[in-house]
Amino acid sequence: MSYKTVLVHIDDGASAGARIDLAAAIARSQGGHLVGVALTGVSRFLYQNVTNIDDDPNLALHLSFLRERAGHALTGFEQRMAALGLDGFEQSVVDDEAGGGVSLLARYADLVVIGQLNPAQPSSAVMSDFPAYVVIHSGRPVLIVPYAGAAAAAPRRALISWNASKEASRAVSAALPLLKQAAEVHIVVLDAEQNAAEHGADPGAEIALYLRRHGVIGNIALRQSPRQGGRGRRRPGAVGDTLLSHAADLAADLLVMGAYGHSRFRETILGGVTRTVLESMTIPVLMAH
Repeated sequence: MSYKTVLVHIDDGASAGARIDLAAAIARSQGGHLVGVALTGVSRFLYQNVTNIDDDPNLALHLSFLRERAGHALTGFEQRMAALGLDGFEQSVVDDEAGGGVSLLARYADLVVIGQLNPAQPSSAVMSDFPAYVVIHSGRPVLIVPYAGAAAAAPRRALISWNASKEASRAVSAALPLLKQAAEVHIVVLDAEQNAAEHGADPGAEIALYLRRHGVIGNIALRQSPRQGGRGRRRPGAVGDTLLSHAADLAADLLVMGAYGHSRFRETILGGVTRTVLESMTIPVLMAH
């Protein structure tokens, strides 16, 4: 398995350059093709309800401004690709809002690269739930790049969040091209005592064997993370904090995890694992739903 088509979302944010460089490096290492896309923020459904946009000069002027802004975000993209040594790439401006547009285009990609939202610099081009929306609706693995912190093209030390769920399983298989590049792969097994049937007699052992069979040659280590104190399950947000703590302790440069194992509404109300990681991550996170 390899990423033959990598889709990267491009905007005019300060962290877009690092995101583009990371996506290009991944595409180059996989012998893949990079698709850079900037969205205008105008829903494609507008054209289904407005017969002739040109008949409304105010709307036409606004659309022109939005397209110009999106086009400006792509300025220098070709030169950047040439400097990075990537031959197979393309770029486009698409009339759509960011979440829906990226999710639609993701159907033709193997990996989607987007950015974490910076609460100190909110963007008018994307909604506040943009990363979560793409993770849920794209149907593809999504690599979220932090707005601050390191973003290594080839991870040295990867951390897998393993709870034996179908979401975690899909994330691991989707991350194989990156995991094969890592010198170390750490698997943190969460609350195995709560899901004994799913984890089996030796929690984490089967997924470690799966990785070895798929050619992950780096050192694979298991880390048990039992529930600390009290009875019942941990608060979902605390699991996210635990994952980020493990990542910091290991100096990991990639986190691999399933996303939204519960309903999104429930996770939002409870402060779910996915939400906690999306808000507080400082390293790239590959998520699959």
